[in-house]
Amino acid sequence: MAAPSGAMSAEGPRSLQALSAAAVSRSMAALEPDVWALPGHLLRGLLPLLSVFRLERAEPAARRAGLSTQPIWRKLWDDVMKTRPPNSENITCWRKKFFETFFSNVLHGVLDVSSDWRLNDHHFSPLLHSSPHVTQLTLCNMLQGAVELAAEHNQKVLENLAGSLRILKFQHLLSSDQSIRRSLVLLLHRLIHHGSVSQVSMCAWPVPDTVLLVLILSMSAGFWRSGNALTYHSSPCGLCREEGNTQSQKSTQEQPERGCCSEREWSDGEHQKESPRALEKADVQAEVSGWVAGTGQNTALSGLNCCPLESQACEEASIKVSCDHTSRQGGSSSCFSEQLSCRSALRKSRRRMKSTVGKKRRCLRRSRGLCADLDDLYDFVFTVAREDSSVSVDQNTITEGENPDNWTSSSTGSPCCGHAGCKRRGGPTGIFSLKAAHRFRSVSTLELFSIPLTGDTCRTLSNLLSSWVSLENLVLSYNGLDANIFCILSGLRALSQHSDCCLRVLRVSDVFSHMPCVELVRYILSVFPRLQMLSVSFDLKNQLEGSRPEGNPSCSDAEIPECCLEQLEIRFPREPLHTAFLLPVLKASKSLQQLSLDSATLPSSQELGLLLQALRECNPNLKKLSFHDVNLADHQKEVLLLLQDPILQEITFSFCRLFESCTTEFLSEIINTVKRNSSLKSLKLPGNRLGNHRLVALADIFSEDSSSSLCQLDVSSNCIKPDGLLEFTKKLEGHIQQRGGKTQFTHLRLFQNWLDQDAETAQEALRRLRAVCSVVNDSWDSSQAFADYISVM
Repeated sequence: MAAPSGAMSAEGPRSLQALSAAAVSRSMAALEPDVWALPGHLLRGLLPLLSVFRLERAEPAARRAGLSTQPIWRKLWDDVMKTRPPNSENITCWRKKFFETFFSNVLHGVLDVSSDWRLNDHHFSPLLHSSPHVTQLTLCNMLQGAVELAAEHNQKVLENLAGSLRILKFQHLLSSDQSIRRSLVLLLHRLIHHGSVSQVSMCAWPVPDTVLLVLILSMSAGFWRSGNALTYHSSPCGLCREEGNTQSQKSTQEQPERGCCSEREWSDGEHQKESPRALEKADVQAEVSGWVAGTGQNTALSGLNCCPLESQACEEASIKVSCDHTSRQGGSSSCFSEQLSCRSALRKSRRRMKSTVGKKRRCLRRSRGLCADLDDLYDFVFTVAREDSSVSVDQNTITEGENPDNWTSSSTGSPCCGHAGCKRRGGPTGIFSLKAAHRFRSVSTLELFSIPLTGDTCRTLSNLLSSWVSLENLVLSYNGLDANIFCILSGLRALSQHSDCCLRVLRVSDVFSHMPCVELVRYILSVFPRLQMLSVSFDLKNQLEGSRPEGNPSCSDAEIPECCLEQLEIRFPREPLHTAFLLPVLKASKSLQQLSLDSATLPSSQELGLLLQALRECNPNLKKLSFHDVNLADHQKEVLLLLQDPILQEITFSFCRLFESCTTEFLSEIINTVKRNSSLKSLKLPGNRLGNHRLVALADIFSEDSSSSLCQLDVSSNCIKPDGLLEFTKKLEGHIQQRGGKTQFTHLRLFQNWLDQDAETAQEALRRLRAVCSVVNDSWDSSQAFADYISVM
């Protein structure tokens, strides 16, 4: 292997030891066991000359010798990736970072392993050897990565990922064909159902493929088809094959006892008319769990879904008439009569669809050559939100294991009860039993960013959420929900009835708000009082909303039980903040520790005072309070009251125009108040037009007579120039020196200030500051500053 010696010759061998190390590195296959026993000073010179394969194997020997390989992996990153990773200062293990990025680049074909001699080792299998280090993976575009990972030759790679991968992301997805979807099915099944993936994120999908979206959501929720169908796909998952065989045998034994009609019971006559290939598919379809979610006219799968319509008819009839005797009263006689009703409904359904079936079959036969295997995927995706106008679902139909009283006892005036999509389904969400589907392990975090969700998709998601007990974090961001938010919340209401429900974090953000933010917060907490963190954020107020009264009784009257809320974030679309509407939330949230209010308007000068009074009375445990883009220029009294609060540990006034009309007396009162407050740990003042002279004055917070415990100060976006920062630094150094060199001040944030106007002065100020505390800044171009900053120059 001439590459190591070639690399050294560029600098020229400096010693016999360096020459020996190069020679050893070329013969590692034979010398490896002896090399790992070498003393540390010899290993140190050898490690940079090893290939990636050998360097990875050298880790235990390096640790025993007290050597760190981190600098070598960092250099590998620079040489191979040729980019600076984001947040590089926070990277603790460059080996993991290198392998994780290397895996993704090789998988997506953007890195050639022959480009560097350290990667070009015939013992080194790029995907196989890097996969144990991958904890986060992004699949994008046409899902080429999923196809590669699901291939037979990468079975071991997939097994490694099943143990290491925690976060799976989908980004910029495009529509894909059946073979790609089949690969995705196997991949998700292995990584989620029998793996360690705990978070699924999807983002930037402007026109989502309904089938693909439902597939990912369903499998993330832990649903899949029966295990026996795996053999039909030659899946490597033996676990499911064994489990499927066991359940299939059990189902066959119990079928006569239940007396309920299965798909195969009544469709054998039709299947006999099909070819042997169709009969084989029917055998598989008889064991799968359900069907794809359709749209109102079943157009979501138009031209794609080749599933037999008889099965659809059977399912529709079975939805209409429940045969589950465990959820009814009346014993065996009642069950027997229901079984007869079930059979009668099926016969009627079959007669009604007979002509349609005949036409459909002729159409299917013509297109058999094009979609012979399409059944394989769609058979396993079950219907969770069918919206067929010919189907009227019984209002008593509920999710398996759910008490009907939980729905009928919902508060009157619930917005979802008036939602057209939900009323068509016959109940708040039209949720029906999912027991036909096989249930596997599910993820604990679901994130949907910039993916439009239609009414059908929202009902699908609602149905999945209703029993997704392992879900801990749900993020719905810019999905165009509008009124469909109530369909989602209906699923959460059903989920809250489960004693083992884990959902604690809910984040909802969108462009338009369907209703006033505080009303939505009140309704969410009335639906799901177990939430510990709730974030509601909207950019603009819906134009239709302005015509209706702000105190809509449908949500304003929703009674909030005592809840577990610890963190509440509300971003208003320039709505007025009425404390009277927020008060029930504060009263119910006795455990509230963090409150953030963004872009709210204060309708009167007394409103902020009322809010502070309510916080003192209702939320004694509040530790962090944040205002962003709220005009506080005329609320100096309330600002001082906040700064002297003995409980608050972090206060944020972000872009609040705090010093817009500030007098010298007000600035002095702020400084003296903070100096006397020993509980305040963090003060954040970004975007408040602080300027040089006010920044210098803030240094007095750390004077010798101060009892302040302030650790963090944020003065970002405050028109600070280099000379002002240097003066602040000198004054701060003097105060610390007077206190014997002791200070609790540890962090200073300086983003987006005018430090580029005098680079030399700025560097001196930063150098001296870093000797006192940790400084975080950026190289912002002050020429891009807005014109209104000129007022503080």
